[in-house]
Amino acid sequence: METDQYLLERLRNTLKQSGTVFTEKKMFGGNCFMVDDKMCFGTYKGGLMVRIHPDETDELIKVNGAGEMIHGGRPMKGYLFVQPEGYDNDDSLSFWINKCLEFNPIARSSKK
Repeated sequence: METDQYLLERLRNTLKQSGTVFTEKKMFGGNCFMVDDKMCFGTYKGGLMVRIHPDETDELIKVNGAGEMIHGGRPMKGYLFVQPEGYDNDDSLSFWINKCLEFNPIARSSKK
């Protein structure tokens, strides 16, 4: 599935407006946004993959458009998949990005 270029621009702009330093990588068939060399969030199969504190999963999965992140047939702990209706306006997109940025400082880095 082709990555939504409009969504990518919205993601980039939201990070720039917050003053967050980030890099982008192609990953999982989409674009992954890295903050402090850690996966923060990204595009995935027509939606948004968000990395959140695992303790918030039960609460956040109830938010409109959010669901379990499944990759390779298995749920990914600490990640949610958000359908487009869950980030269709700037406030909802900012909500998810802020959740990811809040968790990022304590998130574990993947092995290099």
